Amino acid sequence: MRIILFFYILGVLGVFAQDPSEVLDTTKIIVKEFRYAAIADSLIAKDYFTDTIKRSNDSINQKFKSFVHRDTLKKRLKVLDSKTPFDISYNPVIEKRINNYLGTQRRSFERLIFRSHYFFPMFEEILDKHAVPLEIKYLSVVESALRPKAKSPVGASGLWQFMFSTAKIYNLEVSSYVDERFDPLKSTNAAALYLKRLYNIFGDWSLALAAYNAGPGNVTKAIRRSGGYKNYWNIRSFLPGETANYIPAFFATLYIFEYADQHGFYNSSIPLSIIETDTIKIKQMIHFDHIDAVTNIGVETLEFLNPSYKLNLIPYFPEQDNILRLPKNLIGKFVTNEDKIYEFSKDEFDKKEKPLPIFYKMDSKIRYKVKPGDYLGKIAKKFNVKIKDIKRWNGLKTDFINVGDRLIIYTRNIDIQPETSGERRIMPRGKQGLYIDHKRVTSWTAAHKLSTTSAENFLKEEYISNKFLNPYNKPRVLVKK
Repeated sequence: MRIILFFYILGVLGVFAQDPSEVLDTTKIIVKEFRYAAIADSLIAKDYFTDTIKRSNDSINQKFKSFVHRDTLKKRLKVLDSKTPFDISYNPVIEKRINNYLGTQRRSFERLIFRSHYFFPMFEEILDKHAVPLEIKYLSVVESALRPKAKSPVGASGLWQFMFSTAKIYNLEVSSYVDERFDPLKSTNAAALYLKRLYNIFGDWSLALAAYNAGPGNVTKAIRRSGGYKNYWNIRSFLPGETANYIPAFFATLYIFEYADQHGFYNSSIPLSIIETDTIKIKQMIHFDHIDAVTNIGVETLEFLNPSYKLNLIPYFPEQDNILRLPKNLIGKFVTNEDKIYEFSKDEFDKKEKPLPIFYKMDSKIRYKVKPGDYLGKIAKKFNVKIKDIKRWNGLKTDFINVGDRLIIYTRNIDIQPETSGERRIMPRGKQGLYIDHKRVTSWTAAHKLSTTSAENFLKEEYISNKFLNPYNKPRVLVKK
């Protein structure tokens, strides 16, 4: 019946198949849409992209305990052990971690389960392709809390927390414009390859996970120090502290997700699924702002769907595939108006100061001193950056700043660029001098700039009394005639 209705509607609207209707968009271009294609898209979406998770009102309003009974936990862990290739058995460490997740971290896991509906179908497809256990998908929860742009203090980045060197080994591009460690598809593919390689080395998935966290060398050292044991729990005390807690966290996360229904985790609404999106190969450089101006998708949604583009700018390289991911309901709108979108984007770029690489230069680092009357919005406008970027660069959790605070800014304003060298000036009263404007200037640096014989002589001859110059006072160094 649905198929008959589908063709009936298409027949009625067949007269529109060749003549697109033109709709005036809020941008400077006229946006076209083909009614035939739009109706087909909507009917396909209705068939394939319905919510797959249904919950009754009774289960939503039901209250659940913040812990699991030990006997129940033992039975459920035994079931998980039989269903997975992991060696899962009851352990007080795992029980404590699970009860912690059910108690104090319950709200966090509600958000994680919500996010997982977007990422997990993608992960499962890739893991299955590489013959890696599908339960490995839960490792991304432990690594990054399913945040594509997560970054650790030591520089590990992305959903799977790849270090720069490991990313290069697995052909993940990291450049000024693109960081494929943030790309869910490519980084998951790299993680699957790496984990499979570790499993081939150790022959045990728990040890492979430990090696993923601590490095293969630390695992082999733990095996030697334990007397040759190869079971994770037998070598756990010889592993680094972080890794000793890493596997229990993984097993506890696996348990929470597998028994989410029994513990009352639910979603009142389901987020966008990966199968509701599609990709387009970009034909010229384009900014997220330009795409948003035409599609009204929202820059934040574009950032979520395309996290690998560091500057919200999709570069164009003829020898590479430059991919844009959009919801399926906007793919047709983009393709239909592709030429006009690129023309609009080019006009917007042409309005900017040249050259473009300098305008988006990310090594233009400035230390800005907060002045009376300054606030983050005003500073962001001055340097043509976003407030959230200023907060991220400076580790700010709120918008509150104090007069005198020094903020790190990576300016996009071509008119405000950092000085690259010291500045020579003629001193009054005939005395020649040098202003030294480096962050840390040693006596050797000053001596070198003044062509003196050595730093020792420089200090002895009383050119300056202290070994380190204050970079903010811009001290004057006089040259003896």
